[in-house]
Amino acid sequence: MTATSPLTSVWILGDQLLARQPALETAVAAYGRDAVRVVLVQSAARVGKTACQRQKLVLLFSAMRHYARTLEAQGFVVDYRLAPTFSAGLQAHVTAYQPECLLTMAAANWHGRAFQHTLADRLGLPVTILPNTQFLVGRFDPYPDTPPAQPVVQEYFYREMRRHFAVLMDGRQPLGGQWNYDKQNRQPLPADLPLPDIPVYEPDEITRSVMAEVANMPGLGAVDGFALAVTRAEALAAFDDFLAHRLGAFGAYEDAMTTRQATLFHSVLSPYLNIGLLEPLELIEAAERAYHDGRAPLNSVEGFVRQILGWREYIYWQYWRQGPALLAMNAWVADRPLPAFFWSGETEMACLRHVIRRALDQGYTHHIERLMVVCNFAVLAGLLPTAVNDWFLSCYVDAYEWVMVPNVIGMGLNADGGRTATKPYIASANYIHKMSDYCAGCRYNHKQRHGPDACPFNFLYWDFLIEHEERLRANPRLGRNVLGLRHLDEAERTAVTRQAQQFLASLVAPTG
Repeated sequence: MTATSPLTSVWILGDQLLARQPALETAVAAYGRDAVRVVLVQSAARVGKTACQRQKLVLLFSAMRHYARTLEAQGFVVDYRLAPTFSAGLQAHVTAYQPECLLTMAAANWHGRAFQHTLADRLGLPVTILPNTQFLVGRFDPYPDTPPAQPVVQEYFYREMRRHFAVLMDGRQPLGGQWNYDKQNRQPLPADLPLPDIPVYEPDEITRSVMAEVANMPGLGAVDGFALAVTRAEALAAFDDFLAHRLGAFGAYEDAMTTRQATLFHSVLSPYLNIGLLEPLELIEAAERAYHDGRAPLNSVEGFVRQILGWREYIYWQYWRQGPALLAMNAWVADRPLPAFFWSGETEMACLRHVIRRALDQGYTHHIERLMVVCNFAVLAGLLPTAVNDWFLSCYVDAYEWVMVPNVIGMGLNADGGRTATKPYIASANYIHKMSDYCAGCRYNHKQRHGPDACPFNFLYWDFLIEHEERLRANPRLGRNVLGLRHLDEAERTAVTRQAQQFLASLVAPTG
């Protein structure tokens, strides 16, 4: 590069830490490495926008700083800025380096992408926004012209993705003759089955410095015990550990829950996938190879693939298809504030106590605990969808708007009127008893429908069916559940409804 060669800047967002970063690759191809300046901005305003899990903040900021160091080792000039806002950080970068243009990859969320489209005016230079490559629906849309109000069943979306990307396929048909092995993936966890631990990573100097910073920031949980992967090499090692030690049993116990351990046979890779340290197709293809090599059964591999190629891609697709209007949806007219115990875990319901405390302390619970414990309770108790969504965004290490809004408001709470999920995911205490060991240590009786020792999941479940009987009966996927009301005479219906109302009235919302 000569003294007169123009400089170009590449803004890499904190959740776009890709090994092959399209904005960076494009800039290098067009201008040469020596003419490229990389900027990463750590925004104080973004941190203070909502209460946030401190474990997530340590992961994000440490991963960003390690990523910057990796780029510097590759010969890039990197400007890592601590700034009050993204705008202030970028403006300071432009003032310092005087680039002639800026390249960046499209943000994964609505507000981030809208902000990117204002950058040319804010910064006074040309800005190129490249397509986001972190999701496979950016390459293929199974239903490109479907209006937002028209339901699209996730299972059919998943099948089209499988066909297009040729994953676990035999020509146009699925390997094994079945698309979905859900029925094999709902086994309760044997009490004596050993549970492998996920790998932990000792914080280095960079991570320890970040931990000290985050400890003084507002948020949830503590930085103590942080042991997540913060580099691509560590994230790949975590994935290899999953393939070697947990994928084989993942399918069978995918829906199981236990007090013994939070992770069971789950991959716990979503925090890394959601910030770009891992990419979806590399995980899918490696899991598929594990099946073909005889290292994992088909039901486990298909279950893992479905979580990425089915659920994750579908959720992101729904986020952009439905748009910001999804935030305001409330199909069940739920308006109850979030109970105070959501911020403490102090409840006599053992299942909620375990799940909430794990989320508050560790920033992680697996998908069935999120769906069939937290969201199940939220639906039955009529909790305000936006409040539940905000809680998830605050508590989880893998929480980003694009995943939480459609997954919580759409799928978990069915508040979008069935656009994301064809039925509300509701269940009585029997489901939780069957799939977990929570009930064994609970003061409530999972068998009682009402009475002083009855589990709240029971009387809330039956009260919900009674209140919405006509609407639920019309749903072909819920008809059999509603038919169970025939076993309740008028006196029992009254008793269930009265106890549900008393319980809900006793819930205390947080103050301040």
